[in-house]
Amino acid sequence: MKVSIVGTGYVGLVTGACLAEKGHTVTCVDVDEEKVHQINNGHAPFFENGLDELLQKNVPHALQCTTNLENAVVNSDITLIAVGTPFNGQTIDLADIERASREIGTALARKQGYHVVVVKSTVVPGTTEEVVLPILEEVSGKKAGNEFGVGMNPEFLREGEAVSDSMYPDRIVIGGIDQKTTEVLNDLYCGFPKVDRLRTNTKTAEMIKYASNSFLATTISFSNEIGNLCATLGGIDVVDVMKGVHLDKRLSPILANEERIVPSLVSYLEAGCGFGGSCFPKDVMALSAHGTKAGNQMKILQAVLEVNKEQPQKILSLIEKHYPDLEGVSVAVLGIAFKPGTDDMRETPAIPVIQGLLSKGAKVKAYDPVVGIKALKLFSHTKFSVSERLVDVIQGDIQVIVVLTRWDEFLQIPQLLSGKDPQPVVIDGRRMLNKQNIAKYEGVGV
Repeated sequence: MKVSIVGTGYVGLVTGACLAEKGHTVTCVDVDEEKVHQINNGHAPFFENGLDELLQKNVPHALQCTTNLENAVVNSDITLIAVGTPFNGQTIDLADIERASREIGTALARKQGYHVVVVKSTVVPGTTEEVVLPILEEVSGKKAGNEFGVGMNPEFLREGEAVSDSMYPDRIVIGGIDQKTTEVLNDLYCGFPKVDRLRTNTKTAEMIKYASNSFLATTISFSNEIGNLCATLGGIDVVDVMKGVHLDKRLSPILANEERIVPSLVSYLEAGCGFGGSCFPKDVMALSAHGTKAGNQMKILQAVLEVNKEQPQKILSLIEKHYPDLEGVSVAVLGIAFKPGTDDMRETPAIPVIQGLLSKGAKVKAYDPVVGIKALKLFSHTKFSVSERLVDVIQGDIQVIVVLTRWDEFLQIPQLLSGKDPQPVVIDGRRMLNKQNIAKYEGVGV
């Protein structure tokens, strides 16, 4: 199948590369000529495990990138819209969705034959049929359901694991305005014959995406709230508490041979410094606002957001237990990306933590194995610097070490601190270190 994809972010480019790998001919579209050139040379404009390898394998024979949206649409069978939908504080911003829809409509006006337009961006329920479809009809002069189809196909990609999630999906949700649309979408995923598929209308498909992310975000904030209570009460470690919760066989089933299955869901039932990234914060805020606008207060989601907003302050409070006055205190911040496996710094808990430290006069050295010196763009401050090696950032007069991203490299910390005198305070914001192996340990939920 000939596929065009509008947008070359995490969703658009990863989807395009994986569809190309599955045998489709893919044309990605972006307005940024530099990104287009980079992709056509087999390199992603962002870090994502395995993506460069897929691009180098499939460019240019199965995947290419262009700035010419109209030609890409005219010469394809199906178009996926994968542009950004940022939250502006009240609603999601549909400017890019609307712009893409108008340009696709212009292409449809001169295209012969049936074409399917599919929204892959995360949009609130009703957007596909109430915003995208009318624009396509208006600009193209054609009728949806007759001369072209309209669908909604949400993505469930985890940054850092996006290629794996795209190549080995756990579900495929196919939303369409009619059976013909869903059949075309079904054919698009012919290379995934054993994956569970759910066919539904576009509004339900849109809601499935928001419900999925909101559920996962809720488990994180729930775990953090329990962790905060453990710390307040004293004598309780949230890690042990959540281990006890995880052993419930409804969460980790026991097979007939007595082997226990530990699903990845339990990793969301762990206390830490909060969730971030391009999806969870934006999607939970958007769904909460959408519900309020519809007259349905989303009380649980509002609480989820409030707990998450306060969590970085818990890290600062742990530091201030040892240094009530942070003026001149040397702090090493380990991890700037919101999660391992990506260089995405959007909504990362590291930002408010570093901002808080700098505002209180601390000297901050940061290290992240992928983000690197790009972090300097976030903090133009004389007391902020970035190191290129883990060993460098924790040497010298460092008084506090703060772990904010669960990079495996940070498991070396106990070994690297062996023999150091005086020992720095280690603030484990991800509860990934063995507290018994660190002389001065503080962690969320202890």
